[in-house]
Amino acid sequence: MCETAENPRLDSLDTPFLAVDLAVMDRNIERLAGRLLGTGVQLRPHAKSHKCIEIAQRQIDSGAIGLTVATIGEAEVFADAGFTDLFIAYPLWLTPHKAERLRTVASTAELRVAVDSAAGARQLAEHLGDLPLTVVVEIDSGHHRTGVTPDEAGAVAAAARAAGLNVVGVFTFPGHGYTPGQRKEVATQESRALDAAAKSLRAQGIEPSVLSGGSTPTVGAADNMVLTEVRPGVYPFNDAQQFELDVCTLDDIALSAVTTVVHTRDRTAIVDAGSKILGADRPGWATGFGRLINEPDARIVALSEHHATIEFPGAAPSPGTRLRIAPNHLCNAVNLVDSLVIDSADGPHHWAVAARGANT
Repeated sequence: MCETAENPRLDSLDTPFLAVDLAVMDRNIERLAGRLLGTGVQLRPHAKSHKCIEIAQRQIDSGAIGLTVATIGEAEVFADAGFTDLFIAYPLWLTPHKAERLRTVASTAELRVAVDSAAGARQLAEHLGDLPLTVVVEIDSGHHRTGVTPDEAGAVAAAARAAGLNVVGVFTFPGHGYTPGQRKEVATQESRALDAAAKSLRAQGIEPSVLSGGSTPTVGAADNMVLTEVRPGVYPFNDAQQFELDVCTLDDIALSAVTTVVHTRDRTAIVDAGSKILGADRPGWATGFGRLINEPDARIVALSEHHATIEFPGAAPSPGTRLRIAPNHLCNAVNLVDSLVIDSADGPHHWAVAARGANT
């Protein structure tokens, strides 16, 4: 999909909106599925990135074994839509109401949940110990958010087992792979941490069948001698971060904000897409607040709620010109809209962001 001046199918839609080039997205989905085929590593993509039923179904159809979700609310949405294998990838601390919601999810889907403390395991068992769910222990492989050290995983797993839970393995999120030049090193850290955690479980008499990791930046270097599954989220769409991390090319970016130039001054243009559609994320290493797909040398230098300021190497495009901006972090951008405009061979149509706002 090019600028909408070259793509008249989208010209009738008011800007700004998020558009998805269906052909590019399908290519991205099939490419990763093909890369993993025969490696022994299964794909459990993270649906928090797209929050969209139709895209999740495409991932399952391409060979994914199930979905990863970020919240109970996302699990509810995808279970209601008929997805039957769900992993909530953060340590749960349940209230009675959350426990009842999980019981409803587990009535239609195989459910995997996470713990990273003995106290959390006991509390989970108190609320849901009678359910046939599986449990994985979260470990910290260098991101330093949640998770225990690999050597502590066995003790947490043993506490969960003693509480009556079915512990099947360990998982980690190598989030520090979102750093330029660090993807391979972070994937190595992930592999070593998961291997050490597996040994820690075995020391407690628990044989792990699940060693789960992976993110979009690191999945290309995932160690198939250790990992049994990966959970990338961004890869169907890609975004400006992935481009600047050399994970993808501009031609691999399927999702963009379509926006209109509303003001120009010499080499500067103001467009009608701001933080309320692009999101406001900007890592310290990023070149701006997103990237223009058809103007790789332009820079988005400022962002307000409804406008972005773009500096061009030459004369700025005239008012009325439509441009495509790849958000820095598409997960935030998708959660800001009710639907995605799907640009396909049979014309544009809308797919609901079904799990938008499902944050609890």
